[in-house]
Amino acid sequence: MSDSATPATPVTFPPAFLWGAATSAYQIEGAVREDGRTPSIWDTFSHTPGKTIGGDTGDIAVDHYHRYRDDVALMADLNLGAYRFSVSWSRVQPTGRGPAVQRGLDFYRKLVDELLAKDIKPAVTLYHWDLPQELEDAGGWPERDTAYRFAEYAQIMGEALGDRVENWITLNEPWCSAFLGYASGVHAPGRTDPAAALKAAHHLNLAHGLGTKALRSVMPARNQISLSLNTSVVRPLSPGDPADRAAARKIDDLSGGIFHGPILHGAYPETLLEATSSLTDWSCIEDGDLDLIHQPLDALGLNYYTPTLVSAADPDAKGPRADGHGASEHSPWPAADDVAFHQSPGDQTEMGWSVDPTGLHELIMRYQREAPGLPLYITENGAAYDDKPDADGTVHDPERVAYLHGHLSAVRRAIADGADVRGYYLWSLLDNFEWAYGYDKRFGAVYVDYVTQQRTPKSSALWYARAAKSGELPEPEGV
Repeated sequence: MSDSATPATPVTFPPAFLWGAATSAYQIEGAVREDGRTPSIWDTFSHTPGKTIGGDTGDIAVDHYHRYRDDVALMADLNLGAYRFSVSWSRVQPTGRGPAVQRGLDFYRKLVDELLAKDIKPAVTLYHWDLPQELEDAGGWPERDTAYRFAEYAQIMGEALGDRVENWITLNEPWCSAFLGYASGVHAPGRTDPAAALKAAHHLNLAHGLGTKALRSVMPARNQISLSLNTSVVRPLSPGDPADRAAARKIDDLSGGIFHGPILHGAYPETLLEATSSLTDWSCIEDGDLDLIHQPLDALGLNYYTPTLVSAADPDAKGPRADGHGASEHSPWPAADDVAFHQSPGDQTEMGWSVDPTGLHELIMRYQREAPGLPLYITENGAAYDDKPDADGTVHDPERVAYLHGHLSAVRRAIADGADVRGYYLWSLLDNFEWAYGYDKRFGAVYVDYVTQQRTPKSSALWYARAAKSGELPEPEGV
C-alpha cells in the first residue's frame, strides 16, 4: 500500500478536523521545586545515576512553566486548533492525596485561559507517567489504593478546569506506565517485577474507570472523556506459521487487550489470563472492578509510531530484544519469553523505529471495528531525527515532513474508509526531555536550543501549519 494519498482518497480533511500538537508536563515544564511541587517518580528516577542518557533530568526541561505565554503564541502562529498537555499531579496535589495546592492549579488555569484567548482548544491529560513519589513509596500502581488516589485527583482537576476544558484524557499509554515502569524498569520507577506490572495494569484500568466517574460527577455533560492507548500493531513474521500467529496474539493481548478488553468490553481476554497464569492468579480483580472500569467513553485516543514484528522464539537464539522499548535484561512482556521481536522493514527514525504509515491506517481501522460508533483521535504521532540548525539558524527536517505527510495521508485514507477520526495531535510541539533518552532525541516540530531556550520552528512545523490552515496536505517538496 502506498503511503501517499491514492486517487480514490479525498485530499481534504473534514472542516471540523482538529489539527493539534501534544506535550507532557515532566518533559517540558521544568520548575520542579516551585510553587509547592514535590518530586514525582520521574524526578527520582532521572536523578538516579545511570538511569538516563547523560544523567539528564527534567529539572529545567524547556522551561515551559515560565514561557507558556510565548509557547501558546507560537502555537497560534502555527495555526494549531488544539493543544494536548498533561498536568503534573505532584504540582497540584504534592503528596498524591488531600487538598490541592492552589498555586499549582493556577498555572494550569492561566495556561487554559491563554489557549482559549488564542482560540486553541485545550485537551487535558491527567496522567502522563509522573506519579507523585509519595504514592510510589506507598506501593505505586501495583497497590489498589493508587487508583482511588487518582480518582480524587481527577475530581480536583475536573472542578478546577471542567468549566473551560471540554476534552479530557484520563491516562496516557498505561502500557508504558505498567510494563516499562514495573517490568523492564527502563522507565520510572524502575522496578523489574512482572507480576507487579500486571497488577499495575489492572489498577491503571481501575484508575481510568474511577477517574472517569469522578470527572463526570463534577463536569458539564458536554465534556468529552477518553484515554490514550499505544496498542501495538503486531504482525507475525510469517503470517502462515501458526506459531508466529500465536506469538503475535500474545503480544497483542499484552499491549492492547489488557487495556481495551476491560475498558471497551468489560472483560480481560481469556487468552491473556491463561498466558500469564504462571505469574498471577489475577486475584487483584475484585468483584465489581470490571463494571467500574467499563465506563462509557466519549472518544478514544490512539498513539502510534511504528509497527511490531514478532515470531515464535528460537530457544537457541541469543541477543538483545529488538522491541524498540529500550535496553534492559528484564522484559516488558510478562510471560512472553517464547516471543522474538524483529526489526520491521523500511527507513528508520533516530529511535530505530521503522517508518510505516500503513500501521497507523491498520490501527485506526482495528479500533473502528473494536469500538464502532466511538470517535477516534490520533493523540500522538511523530518521529525523532537528528535535527541541527543550518548556518543561518534555520532547521530543515525533510525526513519529519515526509513522515508527517505519510501518516496524515494514512489518517485521511482511514476517514475515507469510514473511520470517525476527529483530530490529530503531532508529537511533539517542542524538542524536550525524552525520558530515559534525556535530551538525546528530538521529536519536536519546534527546535529548542537547550542552553538559550530559544524556539525555532523547523520545516516540519511550517509544513504542518500550512496543512492546518488549509485542511489539505502540501507536497513534502513544497517546504
